[in-house]
Amino acid sequence: MKPQVALASLIFCGSASLLFAQQRPLVTEDPETIGAGRILIEGGIDGAHDVTYPASGLKGDLWRTPTLGISVGVGSIAEIQVDGGIHDVLSINSRDPNAPLASLMNFTGDSTHDVEDTIVAMKVRVVPEAESRPAIGIRFATKLGNASTLTGLGTHTIDFYGSVLLAKTIQSVRIVGNVGGATLTDPIVGYSQNDVFTYGASFARALTQATEVVGEVNGRVSFREGTPPPGTETRSLLKLGARHTVGPWRVDGGVYFGLTPIDPTIGFTAGFTYIFNAFTMP
Repeated sequence: MKPQVALASLIFCGSASLLFAQQRPLVTEDPETIGAGRILIEGGIDGAHDVTYPASGLKGDLWRTPTLGISVGVGSIAEIQVDGGIHDVLSINSRDPNAPLASLMNFTGDSTHDVEDTIVAMKVRVVPEAESRPAIGIRFATKLGNASTLTGLGTHTIDFYGSVLLAKTIQSVRIVGNVGGATLTDPIVGYSQNDVFTYGASFARALTQATEVVGEVNGRVSFREGTPPPGTETRSLLKLGARHTVGPWRVDGGVYFGLTPIDPTIGFTAGFTYIFNAFTMP
């Protein structure tokens, strides 16, 4: 066996339950799950420059401190995920008083803060990876409207997501792809919606048994004719980073770049992941 193949086997097979699932700093989802009875906890800090909120008309520099996530393995092929954040702070650089929800904001000063919208999801691995085929999974998620229109950081809408997940290890590289769709509620006309195409493509290149370099392109595409409802526009980010694992702990960091005019021009993320055996499945 070639050395790089052996290395990939150790990292991507022997430690699959640790390195798969919520794979910070990436958001493209691997179809593999964390394993029955296991709990994964992750946290971090994000900073982004020139973030735009089209619904409220705010634009500025955003700090998310901290971001939090928990995944619970409810079976050998399924897990439940809850992700969100406690304290988002936007330092405002500009305002658009004509934005659709600008009149609803109720704060003073050149900054605003709020909690982050929570995402609740279920992921199921449908087909395990084999030499001749990729692993295949599905994921369904709901975004709750926790962030308020009063702060300008939220729209008070509920959105739904569904994706097919694919992944294959080729020598020392793990390649993951997501394709799906989302139903995004129009924050102006509550009974209207925008159905968008969602996608993600990522890689993780093993350098040693503990260290990887990673990257992805992840986003959504709106095919609505004319101007889509605010907050449902086409978005896309390019992210590059690295991860290092020590036992049940992993630390990570990355930088990202916006690929559309309303995405942040640049940002960074850093955080940790911890996984442990919590209970025994009956």
